[in-house]
Amino acid sequence: MNDELQHRIFKIIEQRPSINQRELSRELGISLGKANYCLKALVGKGWVKINNFRNNHNKLAYAYILTPSGIDEKASVTLRYLKRKMREYDELKLAVEELKKELSLKEV
Repeated sequence: MNDELQHRIFKIIEQRPSINQRELSRELGISLGKANYCLKALVGKGWVKINNFRNNHNKLAYAYILTPSGIDEKASVTLRYLKRKMREYDELKLAVEELKKELSLKEV
């Protein structure tokens, strides 16, 4: 699981702990199986805890909760993800400037 996906999962479950895996997979644009795999990995690392509760229709539901170490990991992942995106932005900005120069030279 890459930092972007992990960051997005942390963010979603922090905002909506009662989200189910099907909704999570839809929101992330990944398969239900991959969403399940990612959540199990985060639980296995001790970053997410699953609480069971009963909803209004007498069905068992789950709440995904970031643990204290999960909150720390979310901060680390967010920082790594931000640094990577800033690097990509700088590279893209440079490429755009080079293309603009290339076009202006051809117009002369």
